[in-house]
Amino acid sequence: MRTYFYIGLLITTFAIIAIVMRILYLTFPTLKEEDAMQLKLPKNLNDTKQLALLLEKYNHQYFYHLIIMFCGIFLVYPFLQAFTIPGTIFLVILSGFLYSFPLALAIVCTCSAFGATFSYLLSDAYGKKLLTRYFPERINSWNTQVQQHREHLFNYIAFLRATPFIPNWFINVASPIVGVPLSPFFFGTLIGVSPLCAMWIRAGTTLHQLTTTRDAISPTSVIILIVFALLAILPAIYKKKLREKLS
Repeated sequence: MRTYFYIGLLITTFAIIAIVMRILYLTFPTLKEEDAMQLKLPKNLNDTKQLALLLEKYNHQYFYHLIIMFCGIFLVYPFLQAFTIPGTIFLVILSGFLYSFPLALAIVCTCSAFGATFSYLLSDAYGKKLLTRYFPERINSWNTQVQQHREHLFNYIAFLRATPFIPNWFINVASPIVGVPLSPFFFGTLIGVSPLCAMWIRAGTTLHQLTTTRDAISPTSVIILIVFALLAILPAIYKKKLREKLS
């Protein structure tokens, strides 16, 4: 019964997104041919700069149109990651160029968390047999780690989102299989993606000065990521050590 509910929820959600995106497309102004050619997912920094110049022309008059379009794209952001489609980082950078830092961070983190949740629900409905068949060792290994952090899954998910130890797409699809509840998964993702997103959004404020994405990575941003990861996982380590000491 739960499977059918999730399937219905996913179909309804994607149908609403598709309808809203279609309405936005129909109400958006007709673009010149050269502008229309630039309206695509950016695959590199040069594409991002060209798209930024294009959207900047319309950002004031069609402010809410563009925000809703961004939200729609970021809701499918995890699926772009899962299929290694380039452009996800560049979309975050673009949001930093177009919007204020707080607004861009709220859009990217919230929609990324919801998008990851859609992947979670889809995997919960369909993915168990497929994942256990093709990734048995990986699933078993991560299941062991999840059981060790069962009492502090929020901290554990936030830590994983801020570090490169496990790919995000795998966290999305494997979490329901190994028994990670939806609540710590969602909120751990929401908080955990924020430091890395903040770094790329900051880069967007100086977009036209960037020559490569490496320019966005500074010693300060790396230190912030490390500190965040430690703050996320230290409470879990402390509780574990305290329990061992008391026992």
